[in-house]
Amino acid sequence: MIYLDYAANTPASEAVIQRFMNCERTYPMNPNSNNPLAEEAKNQLNQGKEAIAKCLQIQPQELIFTSSGTESNNLAIKGIAKEYGARRKHIITSFLEHSSVLGPIEQLAKEGYEIDYVDINQQGQVDIAHLKGLLREDTLLVALCQVDSEMGIIQDIENIGRVIKEESSAFFHIDGTQAVGKIFQSLKYVDSYTFAGHKIYGLNGSAALVLKENVIIEPLHHGGLSISPFRSGTPSLGLIDALAFALSEIEKNRDKNLAYVTSLNEELRSFFKGFDFIRINSTDQSVPFILNITLKGIKAEVVKNELAKKNIYVSTKSACSSPYTPSRAVFALTKDKKGATSTLRISLSHLTTKEELEAFKTAFKDSVK
Repeated sequence: MIYLDYAANTPASEAVIQRFMNCERTYPMNPNSNNPLAEEAKNQLNQGKEAIAKCLQIQPQELIFTSSGTESNNLAIKGIAKEYGARRKHIITSFLEHSSVLGPIEQLAKEGYEIDYVDINQQGQVDIAHLKGLLREDTLLVALCQVDSEMGIIQDIENIGRVIKEESSAFFHIDGTQAVGKIFQSLKYVDSYTFAGHKIYGLNGSAALVLKENVIIEPLHHGGLSISPFRSGTPSLGLIDALAFALSEIEKNRDKNLAYVTSLNEELRSFFKGFDFIRINSTDQSVPFILNITLKGIKAEVVKNELAKKNIYVSTKSACSSPYTPSRAVFALTKDKKGATSTLRISLSHLTTKEELEAFKTAFKDSVK
């Protein structure tokens, strides 16, 4: 099998799985209990929080553990709206966002919130002048992705955040799910930030929301003691410990992985440029881990299925987006609706071998004949 869909899910490393199992065996108790064994579990949990905080350069008390990036984004966006939205009902986002960001925002629109979509430039990055023009006195929230899931475009969140804070009193939410472990940017101006374990070779079901200390949110769930007043439920020490370990490991090797995957990306871009019916949608500002292309005159779904017959797996767009519809992100960048209905996303990893890439290229040529 050749797996080239790492943007959808990464395989949990053996070390992470072992870490989870060891933690579950060693600490079967509830960290919230009031006995000496629970204190041991709580100490282990705090070590995990400190490890994550060190990687992200935040404070440990700013972490809220959740079950997924989707839950984290919903908790932040809806939580801020419910807490502060009585007099401010204006939200700014973009068409590059994952459905777990656009979904809660669209739900808030049904509840009376006004939504504006900021323009992006030819490289797919936020148009700062347009953003400034959209910011208002009643702007409650600006919600953006650090790296988009379909084309891998990086946003300069430090510069964007600075503009937001200088021009308004809006909160700034960032979906960092596709960025963590690939790039690092300061969260100095970010009020809430999300990431998930299954994107960094950790476990499904483990994720976190970073909520700065000056921000209060309305919880999605009520009742049940937890380690955070904003998210109830018994904490899974094994998942938290495995998440901290996965993040520490991927951060430790980030620069090396980036250099290697960049070389694979360059090879793949060169290969695709040899086909006159292919347009590369990922821009110069995209992470090398994601390469998105449009197939002109060929159905991407057919090519994807032909590759799957050879045990080579790519995707047509984000795993959480609606099938058989144009890619909203690709259309936002290219303004080509037809082209946005026939895209392939090849997502790479430090685990991708050069031999796998060669096999993909051979199979791809056969699939588009």
